[in-house]
Amino acid sequence: MATTGSGSAGAAPGRAPAADQVRNVVLVGHSGTGKTSLVEALLAATGTIQRPGSIEEGTTVSDFDEVEIRQQRSVNLTLEPVIHNGIKVNLLDTPGYADFTGDLRAGLRAADSALFAVSATDGIDGVTRMLWDECAAVGMPRAVVITKIDHQRADFDATLAACRDAFGESVAPLYLPVKAGENEPVTGLIGLLSQKLFSYSGGSRTEGAPAEADVERMEELRGELIEGIIQESEDETLMDRYLSGEDIDPKVLIEDLEKAVALGSFYPVLVASAPHKIGMTELLEVMTQAFPSPAEHPLPTVTTPDGKQVGGLSPDPSGALLAEVVKTTSDSFVGRISLVRVFSGTLRPDAAVHVSGHGRAERGHADHDDDERIGALTSPLGKQQRQLAQCAAGDICAVAKLGTAETGDTLSDKEKPLLMEPWSMPEPLLPVAIVAKSKADEDKLSQALSRLVIEDPTLRLEMNPETRQLVLWCMGEAHADVLLDRLGNRYGVAVETTDLRVPLRETIAAKASGLGRNVKQTGGHGEYGICHIEIEPLEDSAGFEFVDKIVGGVVPRQFIPSVEKGVRWQMEQGVVAGYPMTGLRVTLFDGKAHSVDSSDMAFQKAGRLALKDAVDKASPALLEPVDEVSVLVPDDYVGAVMSDLSSRRGRVLGTEPVPVGRTLVKAEVPELEITRYAIDLRSVSHGTGSFARKYLRHEPLPSHLAAKVAADSKPD
Repeated sequence: MATTGSGSAGAAPGRAPAADQVRNVVLVGHSGTGKTSLVEALLAATGTIQRPGSIEEGTTVSDFDEVEIRQQRSVNLTLEPVIHNGIKVNLLDTPGYADFTGDLRAGLRAADSALFAVSATDGIDGVTRMLWDECAAVGMPRAVVITKIDHQRADFDATLAACRDAFGESVAPLYLPVKAGENEPVTGLIGLLSQKLFSYSGGSRTEGAPAEADVERMEELRGELIEGIIQESEDETLMDRYLSGEDIDPKVLIEDLEKAVALGSFYPVLVASAPHKIGMTELLEVMTQAFPSPAEHPLPTVTTPDGKQVGGLSPDPSGALLAEVVKTTSDSFVGRISLVRVFSGTLRPDAAVHVSGHGRAERGHADHDDDERIGALTSPLGKQQRQLAQCAAGDICAVAKLGTAETGDTLSDKEKPLLMEPWSMPEPLLPVAIVAKSKADEDKLSQALSRLVIEDPTLRLEMNPETRQLVLWCMGEAHADVLLDRLGNRYGVAVETTDLRVPLRETIAAKASGLGRNVKQTGGHGEYGICHIEIEPLEDSAGFEFVDKIVGGVVPRQFIPSVEKGVRWQMEQGVVAGYPMTGLRVTLFDGKAHSVDSSDMAFQKAGRLALKDAVDKASPALLEPVDEVSVLVPDDYVGAVMSDLSSRRGRVLGTEPVPVGRTLVKAEVPELEITRYAIDLRSVSHGTGSFARKYLRHEPLPSHLAAKVAADSKPD
């Protein structure tokens, strides 16, 4: 690649660059690969900041959120723009934990290419392979940077081999690390295309010739690199020239490299040491020269709000406005801040725009769509917000105070409303039940949770009507920790987690009779209601029937509905363990009334007492919900997953092969056994598995478990 230096990222921040002068690059990789340190080094290399910050000290640009500083890990998608040789590179730093896949997918939507960070000390794990597959699924051009090359345990050759094994043979190095000795630190890089040695010393970079000992290795890998570039760029003429022995000009090879990378068929490997600033210039050159601009990257599917597909849009600043909210955050001073990628047209402050999106009605927007006025535009750099006059097609900016627009919503012209196809979001599958610590916290909880839902589309709230618990559905433990931290520290709401109650149900297994006697004489107007009922189980342990067999008026006609109302109320409250009852027929066949003291309420109470009395004699049982669970894992972990599901009282229904070495395992598993399956599956599959679940039916809970539940949770 070229060897020219960097320009300052501070140059004219308010000026909108043309689409071909922008590169939107998402940094992808598992936690611990050094993405944030890499961003800091790139910011310093381009003069955007004076010196890199420290993750341990909480001084990095991208990890500025208080929860990130406290937990010393990235949990948010952040934008850090830099300028290199007049080209603006929007670096989108994503979290590495699987719990924050939602932010990763938002970063993929906002970007046109991806830079994968792979640690030279740890190799490639299953999560990194999954992330690669996610990029492949959307046709994202990619490159790989091997980080931590300066570490004592770093092994470049082993890491390169692991990359080829995981990502395919279209992975090839552009540079080789050079050491002064076997146990010495990396001092420079050899460019395989330029055949030059780039030495780093004291922060400066100088060019020279490679040592004779490195030439043989360089020539071997250079040949593989050239063949790969020519083959993947589909340049048949150049291949003929190369095979005939012609020495190809590096400039021609670089042009073909750019073409192959833009096609998403060739993946160059670079080398970097963030602490020693090695490889930063090389990284910037690949991002600005080889990665496609927004003008070269296809737009997502666009329709009108009524579903008619729209074509002909391009990253033209003068075209129809098409932008999308890719991330929503809040600031205690500014309020809501929306990170927006502009795909067409130009976004300007104070402009009126149309907001449309899939699912807006479900989120409480009655008219489905709204018109809003754009607030101040800024270019974010960590927690800094630098003012922008406008944001043109291809670029990314932050917009303040969009009242109703949320993550995934489309911004377009009022006269020409458009709607972008949404990107897929992962389903949160770890339930966490919470309660407010005090009445004051309870009063603030609802507003705080609504803000969290706006910021985080992977969070789902549920007020379970059967268990009467407030449940946060999270992506995993790390996600839950962040949400609870934000509730307490950002919004000042103290909550406690509590044991999750699975929505069990009560039923009966035998026929029985019961007496409900509600007779109270207090000297004044008393209560008098007596009823005899018979209960029996219904088929499939579902439903409820009330049968009236009163003859002779022993229970006056007006009080028969009162008995049924009392029975239904007690069924909702439960008898055995406080869970709703189902699957029984109740027959009212006898009773007594009083001409003065009988009333609607008296017979309601009698009905409740009669049901309790009958259930005690009718072999009461508990029913548990059973889910259909579909688990997607690499073939290597199928046996472990099936064994684990069986240990959870699951019934494995079968397996289906899925392309790219994966298998779908289907099973029926009781909900009691999978409340923490989102965590346990990661352990069983080494972070490579995913699953989906849906309710099937209720089935009898085994007697030993039913006895424990009944002992632990008595009804009020």
